Amino acid sequence: MPEENKIRETVEAVKELAKAVPIYQDAIQPAAKEVGEALLIVGKTIRAALSPLKGLVWGYEQIEDFVSNKVAEKLKNVPPEHIITPKANVAGPTIEALKYTGHEETLRDMYANLLATAMDSRTASGALPAFVEIIRQLTSDEAKIVRMFVNNRPFPLLTVRREYKIQTAEERGGTDVLVNFSLLGFEAGCEFPRLTQTYIDNICRLGLAEVPQIFEYTTQGVYEPLENHPEVLAVKTVIEGIDAGKWIPKLKRHGLAVTQLGRMFCNVCIISMDRIQPSN
Repeated sequence: MPEENKIRETVEAVKELAKAVPIYQDAIQPAAKEVGEALLIVGKTIRAALSPLKGLVWGYEQIEDFVSNKVAEKLKNVPPEHIITPKANVAGPTIEALKYTGHEETLRDMYANLLATAMDSRTASGALPAFVEIIRQLTSDEAKIVRMFVNNRPFPLLTVRREYKIQTAEERGGTDVLVNFSLLGFEAGCEFPRLTQTYIDNICRLGLAEVPQIFEYTTQGVYEPLENHPEVLAVKTVIEGIDAGKWIPKLKRHGLAVTQLGRMFCNVCIISMDRIQPSN
C-alpha cells in the first residue's frame, strides 16, 4: 500500500541515521592485573556491579525495532504526503539518547512522540532540538511529574518558615525550613516521591515550569492536604519547641506554574499524535 510504503521508506531513513551511532560494545576490562589478591577482588566486584548495565544499554537492533514499530505506530494516521524525513539535529541525538534511556518507558515514549512529531510536515516545526536535551536531563520520576502538566489542574506547593514570635530590632524575620513541599511525586507515582522538591528544582531549571514569588490558588481546600500532612505538622511542632517557644511556624502558600515552553514540550513530547490537531 502507498501509505505503508511511505512510512517504511521514512523509517528506513531514520534507521540509516542510527547506523551512524556507534554500537555499544562491552569495553569493561579487568580493573587491575593480578598483582594482589585484594586488588583482584576489587576488580571482580566492580565488574559485577557494572555488568547489569549491559542489559540496560540499547544496541542497534533494539533502536531499529523501536523506530520500526513504536514510531511507525504513532504515524499510522498521518497522510503519506505529510510524512517527511526528520531533521538530523532532532533524529540523531534522539537515537543516541535512546541507547541509554530506552529501558525507561516514560522517557522512551517522550522520544517516540518527539520523533513522530518531527516526521509530520505539519508539526515538525515544533520538534525543537532542545527538547532532546530536556528529555535527556530528566529522570524517569521527573518525567512522570511533567506528564501531569497536560492536565488543567492546580499544582500547590507549601513552604514552612520559622519566624521570631516577637519581632524586635535585633530579632526579626526568619528562615525557610521546608521549601516547596508537595504531594505531586506521590500523585505521579514516582519511585522516590520524597525527592519531589529536588525534582521540582530541576524541572524549573529546564524551563518547563516556575514557582512565582507571588502566587496562591484561591480554590477552597487546595492546600489542606499539604497543611495537614504529617511531615508539615512535624516540622511545625519542632519549630514551636525551639528555644522555649521563641519561634513560630509560618506557612507560605504558592504553586508550580507551567511555562509556555513547558506547554509546548507537553504538546510535542507527551500528548500522543492522535490528539494533536495540526494545521493543514
